[in-house]
Amino acid sequence: MKVYTKNGDAGITSLVHTRNVPKSDDRIRFVGTADELNSQIGLVKSQTADGQTKAFLEEIQNTLMTVMAGVADPFNQKYKVKDESVSVLEQEIDRLEGLFSRRQGFVLPGENPLSAQIDVARTVARRAERALAAVSVKFGTDAGAKKYMNRLADYLYILARYTDDQMAGRTSAAAGTENGASAAQVSEALVQEVLKRMGMPGRITLEAAKRLIQKVEEEAARRGKKAVIAVCNPEGNPVAVHVMDGAFLVSFDVAVKKAYTSVAVKMSTMELSALAQPGQTFYGVDKMDGGKIVIFGGGVPLKVGDTIIGGLGVSGGTAEEDHRLAEYALSVLPEIL
Repeated sequence: MKVYTKNGDAGITSLVHTRNVPKSDDRIRFVGTADELNSQIGLVKSQTADGQTKAFLEEIQNTLMTVMAGVADPFNQKYKVKDESVSVLEQEIDRLEGLFSRRQGFVLPGENPLSAQIDVARTVARRAERALAAVSVKFGTDAGAKKYMNRLADYLYILARYTDDQMAGRTSAAAGTENGASAAQVSEALVQEVLKRMGMPGRITLEAAKRLIQKVEEEAARRGKKAVIAVCNPEGNPVAVHVMDGAFLVSFDVAVKKAYTSVAVKMSTMELSALAQPGQTFYGVDKMDGGKIVIFGGGVPLKVGDTIIGGLGVSGGTAEEDHRLAEYALSVLPEIL
């Protein structure tokens, strides 16, 4: 079957229930703009190394396809956007806003290539929202879709600012390294002293590990996942391993290895995965250390300041699902300690 049909050569196309629709029709304009937005989000997705963000952007792309289908086939109930989809966006906006201090005043896009690309996607999202509003005036449209498009641009704005903050932090860290190791040594000594005064050793205790595992198990159950959750000390030795009912047998070994890997390489296994691809810095690392290193998401180092006090490994779902549970563990770690 050929890609081209020649049916639209005269500037006419069709919708599901309507034939001979001019390509200048507001509905066609919206679908085209939403398609452009989906491609822009795909470009952002391809450039980010954060597995959690990748997965979230992919969910957005799927929802956009639903919104587009709802305009083309407005009587089909399966193409209605549920309030839950809007709530998920709002929750992610709130989560990101809680991770950094947003600057006041106008923001000029372009602090770094990735945030600039996200800002491009944001402006296309606003254009798509306006196009959907035009459709709504003439033909009516799904109220949930309008809410979603409005919230989507807000999410992309916050994601861009969060990216700016993260990139600025990495630049500052690199500059600090160039200024010499002495400042880092002082900082590390300060962290160790604070830990000591708090009555905490520079490593996670069994009790803290058990509390953290309980939190992760509750969240995994809420998400309908059956996982194995492992916590190790800074040397990579297991402190506690918990197996949820129904978890895969192989998940035990994988979870322990994820926890070990996170402290061995001092980064999440999702980050390591990106760096372990052919041609990248750590290509072949999973063949080292007697097979104890794994390169799929679900392992994260547990830190107090810059001090690694242990590692966490989660195994039971896809790499992205396991990574999200590990990210959740990091979000509740302060209250655990």
